[in-house]
Amino acid sequence: PFALSLGMSSGALLSGNTVVFKPASATPLSGFELQRIWADAGMPAGVFNYLTGSGEAVGEPLALHPGIDGVIFTGSKEVGFDLYKRIPTNWPKPVITELGGKNPTIVTAKADLAKAVEGVARSAFGFSGQKCSACSRVYVERPVYDEFVEKLTARTKELSVGDPTDKDSYLGPVINDRAAKRYDEAIDIAKRDGGTIRAGGERLAGDVYDKGTFVAPTVIDGLPIKHELFKRELFLPVVVVAPVENLDEALAEANDTEYGLTAGIFTEDQGEIDAFFDRIE
Repeated sequence: PFALSLGMSSGALLSGNTVVFKPASATPLSGFELQRIWADAGMPAGVFNYLTGSGEAVGEPLALHPGIDGVIFTGSKEVGFDLYKRIPTNWPKPVITELGGKNPTIVTAKADLAKAVEGVARSAFGFSGQKCSACSRVYVERPVYDEFVEKLTARTKELSVGDPTDKDSYLGPVINDRAAKRYDEAIDIAKRDGGTIRAGGERLAGDVYDKGTFVAPTVIDGLPIKHELFKRELFLPVVVVAPVENLDEALAEANDTEYGLTAGIFTEDQGEIDAFFDRIE
């Protein structure tokens, strides 16, 4: 939350604007800390303004207010597109929207699989997958597919889930009950459509797990390569994996998405790296 909020508000302030900052209603405390940092740094009163509330009651009327000269929004595609179409009315206004991702990683037969497994696990499960840049789908060349899935499964099962203030916990809880229900739905869809849950796939209960919405980091394979779980952003610690015949197919599948945010490749071959940067979208 700080990376996006601080960068965007700093840009507006440095170019001579005042800012009204409304954090997501589920995360008001991080926004309050940002406001406190600005105040402690000597920001004059009324320049950086902090406002809390729901998107419906506060965010929408704020964004559509005639006194607002521009809007920066981070969130869902649905809300972002709605704002993008509605904010400029009588004259053009800047509307910057950052609306998520469904980020692919490609693993070729020339990859160092130890690097690939660690890289995918960190990207997919860091912050419990609750970042728009998280890796959420992996395309692996068939000769190394089984070994990669086996190693990623083993690595995922090693990750500790627990109190996020404990330095030994790799994953904390997901943000709320709505996210946990989205997790349950994704697991049910994967099972219904013939997927195999290689690791995770369950809510966690007992002891510290009863104090929050904890879910297990999850690896899924066996789904058709065009399945909805390769398309839909979940914002959860869930990664889906599929085999491909070659780099051409991997790049085609990686680019087959409405989201364009991050992507990665694991290979030790410079020619494949060059092809990736030439063709990835």
